[in-house]
Amino acid sequence: MQDLPHHYAVSASAATTSHITLSSDGLADLETAGPAEFGGPGDVWSPETLLVGAVADCLILSFRAIARASRFDWQSLTCDAEGVLDKVDRVTQFTRFDLKAVLTVPEGADRDKARRLLEKAERSCLITNSMRAESHLQAEVRFGD
Repeated sequence: MQDLPHHYAVSASAATTSHITLSSDGLADLETAGPAEFGGPGDVWSPETLLVGAVADCLILSFRAIARASRFDWQSLTCDAEGVLDKVDRVTQFTRFDLKAVLTVPEGADRDKARRLLEKAERSCLITNSMRAESHLQAEVRFGD
């Protein structure tokens, strides 16, 4: 890992009625638009879905790093995330993120350790740690084939 601070640069551009194009050096461009809930087309990623996706992605990346450091073997991890957008003191903001993680581990693995590592990953996620919204994890550990 590189020393902190890290800097991430993204450029956004659009014409008056087009989708927005997000660009960052070395990455494929990404088209976005407002979500259907705000009158957008609902057919491309929106800032809201990108944020919820970042929360789910960060949980998995955090778990991967923690499991590697703990020498914990696992097979797969899925994370379904739902962000709740609401008004608080007349300001629209995300108020919570509900995460449902399903971790598959090899037969005989320590289920309690798996759950502890998932909970540690939730606490370590830099995305949720950077926001005011609460994050709640519902974790399930399964044995694989």
